[in-house]
Amino acid sequence: MNCASCALNVERKLKKHPGITNASVNYTNGTAVVELGTSSIDEAELQTAIRSIGYDLIIDKEEEKKTGEIHLAYYRQLKNNMTGSLILSIPVLIISMFLMNMSTGQSVLPYANLIMLILTLPVLLWFGRSFFINAFRLARHRQANMDTLVALSTGIAFLFSLFNTIFPQFWHSRGLHPHVYYEASSVIISFILIGKVLEEGAKSKTSSAIKKLMGLQPELATLIDSKGTELQIHTALVKPNDLLRIKPGDKIPVDGEIVSGSSAIDESTITGESMPMDKITGDHVYAGTQNLNGSFVLRAIQTGSGTVLARIIQMVQQAQGSKAPVQKTVDKIAGIFVPVVISISIISFIVWMLAGGENALTHALMAMVTVLVIACPCALGLATPTAIMVGMGKGARNGILIKDADSLERFQKVNVMVVDKTGTLTEGKPSVTDMIWLVNGNLKKEYEEILAAMEKQSAHPLANAIVASMPDSLKATVRFDDFENISGKGIKAKVSGKLFLAGNMKFMLEEGLSLSNDELQKVINLQEQSRTVVLFGDKEKPLGIIGLADTLKANSLEAIQQLQQKGTEVLMLTGDNEQTARSIAHLTGITLYRAGMMPSEKADFIKDMQSGGKIVAMVGDGINDSQALAQADVSIAMGKGSDIAMDVAGITIMSSDLKQLPKAMRLSRLTVRTIHQNLFWAFVYNLIGIPIAAGLLYPIWGFMLNPMIAAAAMALSSVSVVSNSLRLNAMNITGYRTQ
Repeated sequence: MNCASCALNVERKLKKHPGITNASVNYTNGTAVVELGTSSIDEAELQTAIRSIGYDLIIDKEEEKKTGEIHLAYYRQLKNNMTGSLILSIPVLIISMFLMNMSTGQSVLPYANLIMLILTLPVLLWFGRSFFINAFRLARHRQANMDTLVALSTGIAFLFSLFNTIFPQFWHSRGLHPHVYYEASSVIISFILIGKVLEEGAKSKTSSAIKKLMGLQPELATLIDSKGTELQIHTALVKPNDLLRIKPGDKIPVDGEIVSGSSAIDESTITGESMPMDKITGDHVYAGTQNLNGSFVLRAIQTGSGTVLARIIQMVQQAQGSKAPVQKTVDKIAGIFVPVVISISIISFIVWMLAGGENALTHALMAMVTVLVIACPCALGLATPTAIMVGMGKGARNGILIKDADSLERFQKVNVMVVDKTGTLTEGKPSVTDMIWLVNGNLKKEYEEILAAMEKQSAHPLANAIVASMPDSLKATVRFDDFENISGKGIKAKVSGKLFLAGNMKFMLEEGLSLSNDELQKVINLQEQSRTVVLFGDKEKPLGIIGLADTLKANSLEAIQQLQQKGTEVLMLTGDNEQTARSIAHLTGITLYRAGMMPSEKADFIKDMQSGGKIVAMVGDGINDSQALAQADVSIAMGKGSDIAMDVAGITIMSSDLKQLPKAMRLSRLTVRTIHQNLFWAFVYNLIGIPIAAGLLYPIWGFMLNPMIAAAAMALSSVSVVSNSLRLNAMNITGYRTQ
């Protein structure tokens, strides 16, 4: 598909197909979502229908894998066409603008017309050939778009110039000078190609999110057969009730239940929570999650497309595809503008042929060409991409990456901001918040060294956080007589014959450790503050109590307050427990939150808000947020989160600072305002220019607009649009405003 109008053409064709009740075609990622009125439909028939109007539909899975390569090759070809077109157009522009006598149409450079003809031919026939091919294809189906106008204006201007170059005497015999307009044809092609390169560059990134999601599921799984032998098989071959061996460091291939063994599982891909979950026999685990340190046997329950991860992938694809991109303003207008301009040019020709007197043909040809030249969509074509290019550049310099214009346009209208907790409001990793020692003096220093050495031997994330919180001087190697890591519980170590323990409450109690009422109260106090508690002690008594939590980011409170003060409602959705969610909501001043939410529930919550008329932005950083990000009107990823969240999101905050959100909202408002200004001036130019080009002023003042002046006016309109866009660079986005 070449433009948003193409998506509409395909959509109309699909909707007319028997058995389809509705269809939505996404121009950005080249996908179609269809709703069937019957239980099944022949895909080959759909493919034939789409091919009948000049497009193609890929239904073969092997061919689908090659689409990335096809898009990359197309993007490279576009860039080559743009470069080649610019190289040839610049000398044509120099000759026509600086080496040409405007009154006589003659150049001070010998053979100037021939040189410009030679340079312009490759621009039209090779670098810009797609405009003519697409226009011809659309014409066969009685349709038109911006390519039609580009092809007509550049084609007629070129043919008119070619005629004047070969037969200059035709005009000389009528007392007129044979002007040529090669620069109009070549420069128009170059400008439009620049816009297409910018557009395709943004589009090419949209499919990478799905590929990365798919890459989370391992290709191989270790199957335990009926004889107890372990075999490596492809994950796609795993069936429900198969037994699989999951080793330390493995990614889990399917959803299932642990039948023997235990481990700590990093479930951040599903829940988004940084704290690993201790899993024992009978617990459920999910495909795509990471086994950290234990080994266990898993009984497969959901495989293939039935896993939670597969459903997330499917929902992200569906949410992206069902959101037909907001029809670009320029393309919307083109549906009316193009036929109107063509009609005006034809009417102008007919009127002048009937009422032009002796010079009827001359006036008729000049009026027709001038209308098409002056109405060329340069200013309209540049209005959006130049503002977006400058806005994106300014955003990038401020740590705000904006993927598409739709996100920019919607962001200024957002009235509800939904935020994830882990990694968005909080740091996204455990850190020590409380270190309570129950001993003093030299004993404390000795035990600190033993604790640091023990935790250094463990690969558990909580152990890493404890080690990171302790001074380097305490991390000297302590000689252990014996060391044991008990998966999901804690660690044991013997130093000089004395046993030391570190782990959760359950583990310590199982090992015979007893706590006094005062010590127990200290543990309860930490738990009430949503702390994860690790106890350290010997066989007889506790020596230290450690509280760990995913702490709030420094600027979260200020950012939330700033958004709330400006009328944006802020909500928190998290997969974490109620107690932790309530604590973080209280610290940030968020009054509405939901805890224990799965990825699909987050997306459903956003969908419900949208159905109530809310314009929702989602801020997240995890793979588990990708489904909700795809559903939201505006999706925002924190740059230090997962690559997948960043790929799905339309806007990425490169730092972990939430105060960038108000900046991004102001940048959105300024950029959209600039786009509207550009389009306004482009329209005013066309509304004034087209009637003058058609000869409206000739009966009054005897003034007939010269196509050369029309081309210059067209270039001036483009310069004004670009200049207005560049003003964005000087604007301040730090001061947040909503008006």
